[in-house]
Amino acid sequence: MTVTTAKSTSWKSLGRLMPYLSPYRTMAIVAPLLMMLEVVMDLIQPRLTQNIIDVGLANLDMGYIVRMGLMMVGLATVGMIGGATNGIISVRIGQGYGFDLRQALYRKIQSLSFANLDILGTGELVTRLTNDVTQVQEILMMALRMLVRTPLLMVGAFVMLVITSPRLSLILVVLAPLVMIGLLRIHKLAHALFSAVQDAIDNVNTVTQENLASVRVVKAFVRQRHETGRFGAAIDNLMNRFIKAERTVAFFGPLLMTAMNLGMVSVIYFGGRQVIQGTGQIGQIVSSLNYLMITLGSLMMVGMMLTRLSRAVASADRLIEILNSAPVIVDAPDALPELAGEGRVRLQDVTFGYGDSGEAPVLVDIDLEVEPGQTAAILGSTGAGKSTLAHLIPRFYDARAGTVMVDGVDVREISQHALRREVAIVMQDPFLFTGTIRDNLRYGRPEATDEEVERAARIAQAHDFIMSFGDGYDTELGQRGVNLSGGQKQRLAIARALVMDPSILILDDSTSSVDVATEGRIREAIDTQMTGVTRIVVAQRISTVLSADKIIVLEGARVAAQGTHDELMATSPIYREIFESQLGSGAIPNE
Repeated sequence: MTVTTAKSTSWKSLGRLMPYLSPYRTMAIVAPLLMMLEVVMDLIQPRLTQNIIDVGLANLDMGYIVRMGLMMVGLATVGMIGGATNGIISVRIGQGYGFDLRQALYRKIQSLSFANLDILGTGELVTRLTNDVTQVQEILMMALRMLVRTPLLMVGAFVMLVITSPRLSLILVVLAPLVMIGLLRIHKLAHALFSAVQDAIDNVNTVTQENLASVRVVKAFVRQRHETGRFGAAIDNLMNRFIKAERTVAFFGPLLMTAMNLGMVSVIYFGGRQVIQGTGQIGQIVSSLNYLMITLGSLMMVGMMLTRLSRAVASADRLIEILNSAPVIVDAPDALPELAGEGRVRLQDVTFGYGDSGEAPVLVDIDLEVEPGQTAAILGSTGAGKSTLAHLIPRFYDARAGTVMVDGVDVREISQHALRREVAIVMQDPFLFTGTIRDNLRYGRPEATDEEVERAARIAQAHDFIMSFGDGYDTELGQRGVNLSGGQKQRLAIARALVMDPSILILDDSTSSVDVATEGRIREAIDTQMTGVTRIVVAQRISTVLSADKIIVLEGARVAAQGTHDELMATSPIYREIFESQLGSGAIPNE
């Protein structure tokens, strides 16, 4: 099985994310128009300053000076209103866009298959949902403000400079291309460097998530120093990559300042000569100097924005990789919308392996059948493929070869919703969510009644300890059920699966933290109260499977033996060895 994720290239990635701007298209049109209003008001100011100097002061016309001054104040106020309104609209668009994009990413992640999620780590996904979306969100808000304002100011100021003094504008014609060449070169380098920065953030999040999730294990093994070292190495790598990226773009600032200073000196020198020769005016020089500074200042802003844009493009590439990911497991166009609910399971010549087909398979030529209402147990050494076999039944993965059938139908021909509605699984890690016990038990079937919830809890031998809490079923659980013991969490996970009222119940080593006596009561309650349910039990303790209708022994990726306990004791050396290693030879019946 090969899982591929498509990557987009640079600017195309940002373009691919633009459809999420559609709900805000009207505001996205109004915002630049308001910014254009502010830019026009700003560009008129130096011209009015020129008039005050060359007309008002030259002629000592105080009335003219006052009128021009009031006009400057009025235009500045209009520009301020346009800029402030643009800012408010830009924030509204940016936040809405970020919300929609995160929702789309989260929906996509939820649609991905186990095989996809095996490749995309938790820390990496957290980075993409948070930091990467923020980078794209911020560049959008910047685009609606600075990416509109800056080019308009730059072009407008250059045009006004040409109108004000065509000869002095030649200075900018020489300087601007040199600055742009340097700017584009730095941007090209920055894109690769900021991609590396985002990868380093992935690593920091992964290490952090692992450390915090396993903090009790860390303390139990006195590995705080080791984990602190791991985290230190991760953030040191992030720091070094970020410094390298910022060091590269830092060259642009001095380059711009040098160009700006050269421009100022040139305007003052050549403009001063024009004034001395009588071909220019002081106000004209002041106005030209202002327009030159606006143009070069805008180029500096372009440099800053390209740095941010480089990081946003790198983030957009990573977001598109998620959005382009295709779930490995998809429903067939004519998939069955529901099952008969008989609970019959059949695996015929099934071969399965993780990753590419060239890798060694985990299961080879598996043949087994479980009749409705039967209990089938799967035994084998660690890594024998017991959990993998169980995961093929609800179609968490597809077999490389062979057929997995439920109720006589290939699972690939059944909708995932219908299949997993009938197949409830209790996994090895009994993950519980923050919320009440009642909410956790209803997780797979929110409409379940209180009576159904309590019945499932009683079967799972969880009712008594639930009622020992002050709030009973309304007791709030901490993160991952931290305020419960391992056995209590496993019993709640079993109850959660029973609430679904499935036709097939898979217990994947789900009583490993439960004492033998309680495990026996759970098994007995399921046998007597869930008589029509087919049970597939993955177990390490052989005492769990002694009464199973069928026991499947896995060895070397294949079915080494299958049958009842008595049959296997008589025919399977592997099963007999497992039995003796756990219960002792004296416990062997009929010996």
